[in-house]
Amino acid sequence: MASVNYKAEGTVFDIQRFSIHDGPGIRTIVFLKGCPLSCLWCCNPESQKLAPVVMFQQSQCISCGKCLRACKVGAISLDTPGLIDRQKCVGCGECASVCPTGALVLKGEKMTVEQVVQILKKDATIYRKSGGGITLSGGEPMVQWEFATELLKACKSQGWHTAIETTGYGSEQAVESVFPFIDLALLDIKSMNSQTHKNVTGVTNELIHKNAVRIAQLTKTVIRVPTIPTINAFDEEFLRIAEFAKTLQGVDTVHVLPYHTLGENKYNLLGKEYSMGYEIKPLPPEEAAKFQQIVQNQGLRCVVGG
Repeated sequence: MASVNYKAEGTVFDIQRFSIHDGPGIRTIVFLKGCPLSCLWCCNPESQKLAPVVMFQQSQCISCGKCLRACKVGAISLDTPGLIDRQKCVGCGECASVCPTGALVLKGEKMTVEQVVQILKKDATIYRKSGGGITLSGGEPMVQWEFATELLKACKSQGWHTAIETTGYGSEQAVESVFPFIDLALLDIKSMNSQTHKNVTGVTNELIHKNAVRIAQLTKTVIRVPTIPTINAFDEEFLRIAEFAKTLQGVDTVHVLPYHTLGENKYNLLGKEYSMGYEIKPLPPEEAAKFQQIVQNQGLRCVVGG
C-alpha cells in the first residue's frame, strides 16, 4: 500500500455521519471546499469557494455587537443588509467564534488527513457491519486532489470502502491521482448539450465527458443526472445521456436525481440570490418515472433518487 502523508491539509466544510445515501451501507460523507462549477441549483453554495465563508442566520441574531468588535477588517455592521459586507469579509471566522447564539457560522476549516481519519474511525465498526464506508463530496473533491488522494489512501489502509460524488471536472493529473483509490464513482452528467451546460453551470461539458471515459476505466461508475425542469428534464436529453452512459466501460446504472429546493435557504445565509428562481418546482414523480423508462429502454438499470 502506498505511504500516506497524514499531515497533508485540506479545507473541509462538513463531515456527515450515519448517511445511508451516496454509496452502499452506512457511510460518513466528508465535504471538501471548492468547485469549478457554479450550478444554478447548487444545494451546497457554501462549498463553491475554496476559502472559508461565514453564514448568517438573521432570526438568531440578538444584536449584541460582539461580532462587530471581533471583526478586524470592518466587514460587519448592524446597518448592513445581511450584517456582513461580503466584499470585505476574509472568512477568518473571528465573528463566528464569539457569536453567543450561533447566528454566525463559519463553513470551512483546515484539517489534516490525520484529524479527519480520527473522526472517521469512530464509525469503523459500522462501516464493517453495514458494508459502508467513506464518501468524498463537495464542492468538487478534485479541486483539492492532493489532499483527497492522501485521505483516500488513508481510508484504503483502514480497509474502508471509498466513494466520491464528482462533477467529473478536473485535471488529468487529478483524475489519475484520485480515482485509483476509489471503489465507486457517482458521476454527474447534467446535459449533453455543451452550450446548455455552460449556461447553467458556468463551464462546458467536454472535459467532463472526456474524464468520464477515464474514470469509468479506473473504477466502478454510476452516472447521476440532477434532473431540472426547464433545463434538462426532456426525453431527448435523457436518451442522449443514456446513449453516452452505454459507451462508458462497465457502466450499467443511471440515477435520476429529481430537482429539490432543500439548499435554497443557504443562499440567503450567504447574502446571495437563489439564481434558479422560485417558479421552478420539484420534478413530479410521473416525470421521473418517464425518464427512468427511457433509460431502461436502453438496457441500463435506472434508479430514481439514487
